[in-house]
Formats: sequence, C-alpha cells, structure tokens
Amino acid sequence: MDTSYDVRVWQIESRQGQQRASFGVRWSVAGRRRGRTFQTYALADGFRAELLHAVHQGVPFGVVTGLPVRRGVSASSVNWYDFAVHFVDSRWPQSSGNTRRNTARVLMITTEALLGRLPRGVRGQQVRTALFQWAFNTRCRASAPDDITAVLGWIRRQSPVMEVWEDPEVVDDVLRALYHRLDDSVAAASSRMRHRRVLNVAMEYAVRRSILSANPLPKGLNNLPRVTKQVDPRRLLNGVQAAVLLEWVGRRVRMGRCYRAFFATLYYAGLRPEEARALRVGEVVLPERCWGEVRVRAATPEVGSRWSDDGEVRESRCLKGRPEGETRVVPLHPELVEILRDLIEGDSLARGDLLFAGERGGPLAGSVYRRVWGKARAAVLSTSEYHSSAGRRVADLRDTCLTVWLNNGVPPAQVAEWGGTSVAMLFAAYTQCVSGQAQDVLHRVEAAQALPCVETDARQSGVACP
Repeated sequence: MDTSYDVRVWQIESRQGQQRASFGVRWSVAGRRRGRTFQTYALADGFRAELLHAVHQGVPFGVVTGLPVRRGVSASSVNWYDFAVHFVDSRWPQSSGNTRRNTARVLMITTEALLGRLPRGVRGQQVRTALFQWAFNTRCRASAPDDITAVLGWIRRQSPVMEVWEDPEVVDDVLRALYHRLDDSVAAASSRMRHRRVLNVAMEYAVRRSILSANPLPKGLNNLPRVTKQVDPRRLLNGVQAAVLLEWVGRRVRMGRCYRAFFATLYYAGLRPEEARALRVGEVVLPERCWGEVRVRAATPEVGSRWSDDGEVRESRCLKGRPEGETRVVPLHPELVEILRDLIEGDSLARGDLLFAGERGGPLAGSVYRRVWGKARAAVLSTSEYHSSAGRRVADLRDTCLTVWLNNGVPPAQVAEWGGTSVAMLFAAYTQCVSGQAQDVLHRVEAAQALPCVETDARQSGVACP
C-alpha cells in the first residue's frame, strides 16, 4: 500500500445545523484533504487525538485510505470515489491514451451505478461529464471549473465505501450497467468484454492493496461475454472496387494524390492507418518498376487531447504488440511503389518529411481521411454496394490485403510478420476470409488417400496389381 508521512491535522470544526450540531475532523495526507464528521465533540476529539498520536509516533498514513496504517485497511474505511481516483493516478503514467479513456469510461459507469438514484436538481449528464472528463483524468482534474468541483464534491460524499462490493446484488447491478448503453440496449460484445476487463483490473488492484480480501467479480467463462475476433468477409473489397475507389480519390478530391497514396498503402502493404500516418519518406525504399519495402517504426493513434501527455490529439507509440524501438519490414507492391514515387516527386518531399502530411504539415487527421473515403464510396459504388459493409471502414483495406496474401499462398507466419500480428491472431481473425484453395487441397488429399487397385489373387498374397 502507498504510504506517506506528509500529514497535517487541523482543529475541530463545529457546525450548527437546524436540529443539532456536528463536529468535523479535517486532515490531509500527501496533500490530499480528508474529513470525517461526528455527532458529538467527544467522538471528534477522540478521533483527532488518534491521528495526532500516530503522527507523533511516526506511523505512516495510507494515501488511499488517509488513515494510519496501524489502524488497518478495511473495505469499510475506504471511499469508492477516493479509491477510483487513486487507481487512475497509479496507472496513468504507463497507460496509453486509449487505455486511459477506456478506464475513465468504465469507472464513470461504475460510479454512477453505485450512486443509485440521483437527487432532484442533479442531472445524469452532469455527473457523467464530471467523472469522465475531470475526476478520472489525472492531467485535467486539478483545473476543473468550480461547478465541476462542486459536483465532484457531492459525488465523493455520496459514494459508498468499498465494503459495498461484498454485496452480490451490487456487483450484479454494476455489471448490468457496464453491459448496457444509456438507452438500456445491450452493448457490443467487445465493449462488454473491455468494460469487464478494466473493472477486473481495478478489483485486483484493491486486493493487492489489501482493501478487499478477494475479487468480487464472478469467476468462470460463463460469466464472460463472448467476443468474435473474426473478420467479416463481407467487409472485404474486390479488385474492381479497390481500383475505382483509388482512382476517384486520386482525381476528384483535394490533396487527392496524398489520400490515394495513403489508401493504397493500406491496400497493398496491409499497414494500420495509425502506422501509415507515422511514415517518413526516408523509411521507404522505392526502386523503379520492382518491389520496394518500408520499415515501419511507430504509430500515431488518435486518442484525444485530454488523454495524451502533451495535450495533442495524437500520441506517438511503439508498434502494436512489440517492444519499444522494434521495427518491421513490409514489402511494397510495384504498383504501390509507382504511386509513392509519384507522390514524393509531385509534392517535392524531403527525406525527413512525413510521407502522408495534412494541409498544415502534420499527420493526416482521421476525421478527414474517413470523410474522404466515405465520399469515394458514395460516388463510385452502386447503391447496394454502398449500403453493404464492403469497405465501410478505412481499416477494411488492411484486412483485404492480409486476406489476399493468405489466399495466394503466402505462409501464415510471413503474413503475420508483414502484418504486425501473431499467427494465432491471424488464424482466429481471418479463418472465414480464406478461400480459393479448397479445390487444390481436395485434389491433393484425394490423391494421397486413393487406394491402389488390388486383384483378388494378389490381395491374398499382399501384392498390388501393376
């Protein structure tokens, strides 16, 4: 448990209510203010005396509980809101922007479920905004405006203690809230699994800090949402569709040459959009009329300015699933080589420039290239194709590329290396997309399992017929 010796204890505060007086003890641990209210002065004075005695004895105080360690940490002494804030702060430095945002969303839903019915005058949107954008955001919390601070103060006072997790009905209510949207419809399986995973990490953290004796979430596979990782074959583009889409983007859109090259890189090289956005001119090798290669070094996912360390919309990250500094080399199709050479020469790009730069020189904005792709689909696809799922997402270009590689005999291990994934994930995701090899495989199996012709007399002697 995190402890601190930075403790200050103030004088007892007396407040006169309409019916009776109350007495408050105020103290701080590591700069975080604490408070507890008693109905009599004697109780308040006794509690304050215990705190002062612990300070004089050099007893460390728990940062999460705000109490002397020797008093013991129990679920009945830790406020849920305080625990959730401390949990966010403990994980903030090593978490990516998307992880920070997902953690804040799960804790927001959980806290709202634990609060129960809101009093008159307090709207759910106010509570959710205060929790998601401020309370569970380490970087922004200190700059919260006064109205948000007031809402958070009310939330903290109304939050139950961690002992509430010992009630199975409360656990079920929280999981029910995590598994549903605000309109009470069931959330996507992937969202339910992600929410459950984040809450499980928080509960395990409480167990490690000796706040809870055991993880209260139900165990077993039957309690986990089932999530499919398979790529839907209907999302893949055929060659004609890809050709007309790239042609339209290159000819009819502002900065069409750049966007065409960007989409072509996803289609031919199977890069993730955030990986392609981070490419520099010096990282591609583009020989004339033959295969080239690109060394992928980083990714720039869009996480939102509130969730990055520097307040930028994008953050620079290492490659997905790889250690810091590791790279991967991906071959570039000759047609893609020509497209990229045309882009570099046409835009007079230098070696250190971004390969796909926006109008202001920074990486392409996701909202912009998604809008360009949507316009291209609406312009060149038929009505039925446009309303289908074919190529609806920009990332479907990558899935199309990996599927083409698999269907044309590239070994799965090589596809996994080029695509920046694992063989296990490749098999799990693209099983339904592999096609065109069945007849060849069946012919080989048929030949291997064909029994030799054996005559009756020869069969008795074990000799095959010529």
